[in-house]
Amino acid sequence: MTAMADHPALNPPRGRSDATPPRTPAAAAATPTTAAEARLTRLHELHSKQLLNYVVKLTLGDRRLAEDILQETFVRAWRHLSKNGDTDLDAFRPWLYTVARRLVVDMLRSRRSRPSEVMMDDLTRLSVTEDTIGDLVSARAVREALLRLRPDQRTVLIELYFHGRTPSEVAERLNVPVGTIKSRAHYAKNALRTHLHQ
Repeated sequence: MTAMADHPALNPPRGRSDATPPRTPAAAAATPTTAAEARLTRLHELHSKQLLNYVVKLTLGDRRLAEDILQETFVRAWRHLSKNGDTDLDAFRPWLYTVARRLVVDMLRSRRSRPSEVMMDDLTRLSVTEDTIGDLVSARAVREALLRLRPDQRTVLIELYFHGRTPSEVAERLNVPVGTIKSRAHYAKNALRTHLHQ
């Protein structure tokens, strides 16, 4: 029992000046725990800003996507550094740029292979499909109602609304006063409305 009580892990030295103070969880998380993590921290300090600018250009200004790619690039660098401890950090820059560029290319290829994603905030902006059957039925009903009008009323409506002429142009073409054209148009629209609602 005395052997356990004398164990250094169970009885840390007290009052010694060379003892390190306990670290906070935040300080422990910020301090690299392995050589690979220390090297990655140094690599990040050396190249992260320039690499981010490069990836932002590759992604045509999409900063969020560029940050995601930068993060994945450094994850892959960490894996590489964990396996290859003898990697020269100064010569590692081309490797980082190549990995980042390949990640952008892979992302573009995956987007091309998937259907495009559409996000609509306002569904009223969606185009309404054409109702060709309904249009044909409406056109036929208007045609039949027009044929039921008097010829002078039909002519005025066709000139005004089908050909897009002004009342004065129609009056000149038909050689009648402008007031007569306006009157005929008024009575023709009322008669057309009546025939359409029957």
